[in-house]
Amino acid sequence: MSQKSNKSHKSIAELEHQISALIAENDSQREEINMLRQKLEHMNEILLNMQRARFGQSSEKQKYVSPDQLSVFNEAELEQDPKAPEPDEKTIIVPEHKRKPKGSLEDKIKELPSEDVFLDIPEDEKVCSSCGKPLRRMGKKFLRREIQSIPKSMKVVNYYAYTYTCDYCEKEKGVSRIYSVQAPEPLIKHSYASPSLVADVMTQKYVDGIPLARQEKIWQRDGFALSRATMANWIIKVAEKWLKPLYKMMKKQLLASNVIYADETVVQVLKEEGKAPQSESRMWVYGTDGRSGKAIRIFEYQPDRSGERCKRFLSSFTGCLVTDGYAGYNAVENVTRCGCWAHMRRAWRDAMPKGATMENSKAAVGYNYCNKLFALERKWKNLNNAQREDNRRNQAEKLVDEYFLWVRSVDPVSGSKLEDAVKYALNQEKYLRAFLNNGEVEISNNFAENAIRPFVIGRKNWLFSDTVKGAKSSAIVYSLIETAKANSVEPYSYLALVLTDMQYMGKPFSNEELESLMPWSEEMKQSIVRRTKPTSSSDE
Repeated sequence: MSQKSNKSHKSIAELEHQISALIAENDSQREEINMLRQKLEHMNEILLNMQRARFGQSSEKQKYVSPDQLSVFNEAELEQDPKAPEPDEKTIIVPEHKRKPKGSLEDKIKELPSEDVFLDIPEDEKVCSSCGKPLRRMGKKFLRREIQSIPKSMKVVNYYAYTYTCDYCEKEKGVSRIYSVQAPEPLIKHSYASPSLVADVMTQKYVDGIPLARQEKIWQRDGFALSRATMANWIIKVAEKWLKPLYKMMKKQLLASNVIYADETVVQVLKEEGKAPQSESRMWVYGTDGRSGKAIRIFEYQPDRSGERCKRFLSSFTGCLVTDGYAGYNAVENVTRCGCWAHMRRAWRDAMPKGATMENSKAAVGYNYCNKLFALERKWKNLNNAQREDNRRNQAEKLVDEYFLWVRSVDPVSGSKLEDAVKYALNQEKYLRAFLNNGEVEISNNFAENAIRPFVIGRKNWLFSDTVKGAKSSAIVYSLIETAKANSVEPYSYLALVLTDMQYMGKPFSNEELESLMPWSEEMKQSIVRRTKPTSSSDE
């Protein structure tokens, strides 16, 4: 009996040991499965973001080291040749050149000169097929309307100044006195460059993204031999001599505003002292929105992304600065830093796996909170600053409090996109809340991103700049063009009018004169309307 009992106890002990081992093994495997599941989710997250980067909306941050590509942005400076000959009279074939004001297609059709084409039956067929009697015209019916394209035309403008003399002085005093009008200063001495022609070249290059090499071929097709070197000279000289004072005035107006939106993006400059050709520089953009009454865009080239760059630019600014999460903006003193909820929402979106819902994804919950906030802001879009601030404190603040309370409850996997979103929210909380106390501030920095987008799109063509001089000159042109667009002013009309008016203003330009040339000036807008209004045939 004792032997059987011992065997029975031994077998029970062995079974208990085996069970304990199995339980431990099971726990170990469960832990390994959880770890592998988290790793799989992390890898899926990486794959999803790679797919977004490749097939979806791409990031602005890329490498732009391709010296074989044509530099559109800095092509003017790159192609510039001070010794390039101006076109002479033998190279100019010029009919009239007209431009029409911007508007809807139907409005434009009404303004265009029209021509009626009548389709008629051949004379020998104008008989009745039944009785053979002649047909009588009873009317006409409208068939369709087409718009014909006519290649752009140009004309030569010869300037003369009447001269006068005093016959009495010449006869009685023997002194011949000559009087004449003070001629307007040419854009460029000894050049055929006119305000309309330079504005056309700038608009094609900086608005339409057409490089000077391609413009050269287009001009040739239109019967005008204009070299890229000549156009490059025009852009550089006109930007430095005529447009820079406007650029400085715009910057002065920008720094006097209450709210500034800022962003920056990559630009590569090949020939920069102390830097390798493949290194990255920065193009910064600063702007105001429509609530300020003056929509301004200022581009500034800098060799790096240091916070000292924006600190120096904004040294006299004391309002609200709306930016993304880049810590360099913390260097700016005496401002109220405001965060970007669009970047916050984007962080949650990047952390959402495929097929994410609020039930199975914490990132989707965070994304939904952001959407609710943007929905509220859309409802208050047309309110004045005081009304919007009041609504934010009564409604938006509760949502924001609830949001950050939820953020603190999230326990993300280390190294995941979800962890990145949570860290961004907590690190930026102070700045993300700042909009609640100022009705003039927007909740996102999309304004600055939209302002810099034309530059980013153009960068895909030119890829790099040749020298610092070229980057700075083109920043001036970009600033004026984008500011004009932001004020609903057609860029070509604006540049052509500004350059024309400045020729007749005495240097140095007064602040009053420069203010009258700003794109938001009602005087400027009315002048553009008057000067671009089509001339009727009777007027001609």
